[in-house]
Amino acid sequence: MDIRELISLDDVMEELSLGPNGGLMYCMEHLEENLDDWLTEELDNYLDDDYLVFDCPGQIELLSHVPVLRNFVEHLKRKNFNVCVVYLLDSQFITDVTKFISGCMASLSAMIQLELPHVNILSKMDLVTNKKDIDDYLNPVSSILLSELNQRMAPQYEKLNKALMELLDDFNMVSFLPLDLRKESSIQYVLSQIDFCIQYGEDADVKVKDFDVDGEDDD
Repeated sequence: MDIRELISLDDVMEELSLGPNGGLMYCMEHLEENLDDWLTEELDNYLDDDYLVFDCPGQIELLSHVPVLRNFVEHLKRKNFNVCVVYLLDSQFITDVTKFISGCMASLSAMIQLELPHVNILSKMDLVTNKKDIDDYLNPVSSILLSELNQRMAPQYEKLNKALMELLDDFNMVSFLPLDLRKESSIQYVLSQIDFCIQYGEDADVKVKDFDVDGEDDD
């Protein structure tokens, strides 16, 4: 399905003289108004065991300012879909501890707003030249990150930095899986985590290999 069959960002920007962010907000609110009509009709084209992936805009305003995406997933749940969020953070963005913490906070904002199981992914790992730097963020040590954070920021932010690290560390709320598109094992592992979150396949009938009970050897 394609939301552009319902409304186009380019058309909205041209007709209403809106910028990209304002136009996108308008489009998403228009989608929200048509959940019971357009979206429901589109969803009726799929079977109960179909696996749907919704590619959502990345603007954080859609999570922090308006309830559009929350209402969207609530609509899916009312239609008996098992839903989880796959949050992508570009590994190219993770160049220092401040950007890593920023990415964690954005992910945490989405978790709080949507109240859904989350799978956080560091994407484009195949483009990373220095894997060691990224490994430090895949298995973070809070004391080391806090020390690096304090070194990069002014002294008046030390209490804030400590509170942020405690939030991430004590509750273990945000962790990331690496996704390397060159490695099938990496893709399969990420997919298995998503399947686990949405309980995909758990209702499927067990398939037992056919065999002939009466075909046993007489001897």
